[in-house]
Amino acid sequence: MALSRSVRRTSRWLALATAVASAASIAAAPGASPGAPGVGDSYFPRLGNGGFDALHYDLGVSYQPNSGRLDGRTTLTARATKNLSAFDLDLQKLTVDSVRVNGRRAHFARSGDEITVRPDFPLRHGRKFTVTVAYHGVPKPLSGPIVFGSEYGWMKTKDGVFVGCEPNAASTWFPSSDHPGDKATYDIRIDAPKGLTGVSNGRLVGSGERHGRSWAHWREKRPMATYLATATIGKFDVRTGTTPGGIPIYVATDPTLPTGRVDVYGLTAEATDYWSTVFGPYPFEETGAIVDDMPQAGFSLEVQSKPVYSGVRSESTIVHELAHQWFGDSVSVKKWQNIWLNEGFATYAQWLWSEHRGTRSAHDAFRAAYAGAPADSAFWKVKVADPQRDTMFADAVYERGAMTLQVLRERIGDKAFFKLLPAWTARHRYGNAETSQFIALAEKISGQQLDDLFDTWLNTDSKPALPE
Repeated sequence: MALSRSVRRTSRWLALATAVASAASIAAAPGASPGAPGVGDSYFPRLGNGGFDALHYDLGVSYQPNSGRLDGRTTLTARATKNLSAFDLDLQKLTVDSVRVNGRRAHFARSGDEITVRPDFPLRHGRKFTVTVAYHGVPKPLSGPIVFGSEYGWMKTKDGVFVGCEPNAASTWFPSSDHPGDKATYDIRIDAPKGLTGVSNGRLVGSGERHGRSWAHWREKRPMATYLATATIGKFDVRTGTTPGGIPIYVATDPTLPTGRVDVYGLTAEATDYWSTVFGPYPFEETGAIVDDMPQAGFSLEVQSKPVYSGVRSESTIVHELAHQWFGDSVSVKKWQNIWLNEGFATYAQWLWSEHRGTRSAHDAFRAAYAGAPADSAFWKVKVADPQRDTMFADAVYERGAMTLQVLRERIGDKAFFKLLPAWTARHRYGNAETSQFIALAEKISGQQLDDLFDTWLNTDSKPALPE
């Protein structure tokens, strides 16, 4: 087909404009270099990625329970933190079909669980960009000593999938910067066979059925660590409403589970409201729970806004996971070695709940836990301030972390202690923090030097003497 003179002239101008824009892009990003393949966390050196800050994930996942196949499309909006010639994403095992940066096809290469993306033009420091990855495969759960010897991540159930990803399994089902130090907001769209419900974080934007499939669109407006994202799918009875304090609540329960053992809806509402008086305002738009029949998972998880409960669900577990909405979800760790800031605080919340109920004081719970671990027990060998990767969820991280808080409470007094907890969650709301910052705030509020206390209870490998 021949082109008219005007069309040829327009084409030449477009080609020239593209060349000029390309040159300007390159000139605007001098010295561009690849981003690091990890954030430098010693527990997971290759997780997370350098060179950019994740801002928002738009996830679309379509799941076939019979075959286990997942088809996904993830668009990450990020901001370059340096002039980037290339950057990495974390994605375990799944096959990448295509990658686009700012809508343009980009080159990519794979090395293990790292996807290296090389855009046509360097990305300028400080500028936002989008990367869209289309991918497919059969996600597999991870296993090993890290999570109580249990499998975790994307776990098939009899009617769908149970998704609980702490600490490093989010990248088994979507490409990401898979480290809690790089939080972002989310839109999560779930496509599944008709009759199944997809439940995720934040608020339900819309749902329905089309072409024999069900769909649900969830939106989490508050920054979230990757491991807290879920796309749990199955047959669920759903109950919605508000807590007595006015917080929206959404509870999805597998209808095959026996009832009567614990009122998950009622307890979730009660505990959310109570913790709001102790830890500060509830940090998210909605509270709730996902209660699935997944006894093979030896854990429940503090999924942001809606903890997921497998075969582990009791009053104590529920108040623990809800306390994590403040300690772990809103205030997240900078590095995984600080995990006691999540688990020690949530375990101490269990002691506070018993105190609130009038069944046992936190002091008595502390003394019982202390007495229950003999001096020669391996329990005391774990240095809670840096427990090491394979023992990061050891009992000591939970119990000794909680002991540290009770010893702190008894040292500085209730007035300062219960001022400290909401001050901590307010100061680092939706952010990341580390142990040194908590110590500094505790010292500021109490007016006391506390290095000896924290060193004794978090850093020694022997049983401390009880405080006088």
